[in-house]
Amino acid sequence: MADENFDTPVLIVGGGPIGLALAVDLGWRGIECILVERTDGTIDLPRANSVDLRTMEFARRWGIAEEIRQAGIPQDFPHTALYATSLGGFEIARFERAEHGGTGPLDVSPERPQRCNQLFLDPILRAKAASQPGVDVRFLTHFDCFSQDETGVTAQVTDLENDRTYSIRSQYLVACCGGRSSIRDTLGIPLGNQGVLGYPASIFFRTEYLWERHDKGKTALNFLIDAGGVWATLIPLDGRELWRITLHGSKDYVDPKGIDAHAIISRVAGFDFYYELLSCGSWIRREMVADRYREGRVLLAGDCAHQNTPTGGYGMNTGIGDAVDLSWKLAATLNGWAGDGLLESYESERRPVAVRNVTEATANYRRRNLATSEAVTKDSDEGRALRAKLGAQLSEANERQHRGHGIALGHIYSGSPICVYDGEGDAPDTVNDFIQTSYPGSRAPHTPLPAGQSTLDLFGKGFVLLRFPGGGDVSAIGVAADARGVPFRVIDIGEPDIAATYERRLALVRPDGVVAWRGDAPPTDAATLIDRVRGAAT
Repeated sequence: MADENFDTPVLIVGGGPIGLALAVDLGWRGIECILVERTDGTIDLPRANSVDLRTMEFARRWGIAEEIRQAGIPQDFPHTALYATSLGGFEIARFERAEHGGTGPLDVSPERPQRCNQLFLDPILRAKAASQPGVDVRFLTHFDCFSQDETGVTAQVTDLENDRTYSIRSQYLVACCGGRSSIRDTLGIPLGNQGVLGYPASIFFRTEYLWERHDKGKTALNFLIDAGGVWATLIPLDGRELWRITLHGSKDYVDPKGIDAHAIISRVAGFDFYYELLSCGSWIRREMVADRYREGRVLLAGDCAHQNTPTGGYGMNTGIGDAVDLSWKLAATLNGWAGDGLLESYESERRPVAVRNVTEATANYRRRNLATSEAVTKDSDEGRALRAKLGAQLSEANERQHRGHGIALGHIYSGSPICVYDGEGDAPDTVNDFIQTSYPGSRAPHTPLPAGQSTLDLFGKGFVLLRFPGGGDVSAIGVAADARGVPFRVIDIGEPDIAATYERRLALVRPDGVVAWRGDAPPTDAATLIDRVRGAAT
């Protein structure tokens, strides 16, 4: 329950996937919150499309993973990435991605990455948030302004349906309100200094079974190449009839009213076919990370804190990672067992992940600048030789983007103030090949348990100490946790393969599923360990 001096413990501004995910996770943890969103929540334009492995693991925790699988493109639809001159033209390179989409566990996860556009994902998150006790979702509510003091934040909002302005008093405010956030501007937090990469445009259209009209088959990502390199991308949004073309754009703004959408659709296909044009719009491709993520009791998450080109599908997933990291730290603070440094660790952990992912997205985008010529579209010896050369280049350069799970699972909170490191040196932080590790700061490894369960299913509500054979007497850790009100339990696991994956006889896992400490014997000072991982170390 909210303190009698507050309307809510947490006010969330912004009802996109990041704000909704934060509301879902807070509600799942029993923390009351109010979410305000100026629109009615309807999504009528395609936006983020990729739901990566880590986001699917969070969805599993919240009980909505199967809904996402069912709402996205059909489970038998291949996630193949194709590079071609057009759908009816010449194929240049192809990436089959057998570990993406569909059902069944992987070696590194009980889930699989999915393609579920925000058209379908946001309603799932919205329904889950609204169903959580203590979560109050208010659409058609405009956030006007705020002020903060030592004990809380006072926000002014306007009910757009009833033209009524009122105040909301909260202990914390989280800005999930996008790249043009007035909250970030009010705080005077610069959104990095990297800049704008270009001004793309998107074309949204409807036609059934487009893959039946050409010889390339079903593909989830289609990159179109001409004499200037990759100039457009075509993706299926539902695996049935909805499609989006993204024009890679130029350095100057292009008015979508001046775009000949019909000519572009014909050029992408390479043949004529019937379709319904739904919309055409433009946007800005950016690479930016906010200088800081917190000012007092106001915190930034998602596009409010970082923006990247969607090349690779990292933006929304990075933001949902923000939401989960922040959620358990807010819950610990509001429940009274966090140290003063726990919320401070949000920025020190999540900002480096944003820098990493934004940098990788930009690199993906720039790798599309190919040295090609008009011959690439010609049925000639020169054309065939050029396409073979480009195919080899693309296969080598884009392996890291289209395959592997490192970008989703491989980031490590190196140097986090709430993790205890064991002196072995940093584990590798990769974006392609991913090898599970129990190194502190890493996502705890997945290993299968009976009845389709995973070790990941053991984590979430509090700290979990996994004890493998030979781990010794850990009662002192429990006593120290109990003395500080830290939710804690010990789970004994005897399976040798799980013990081998976790690399130590003991592994302490945080509520977000990240390894906080590991060892082969209990620590000599259990109280110091608990204080460190709850952000109370001096």
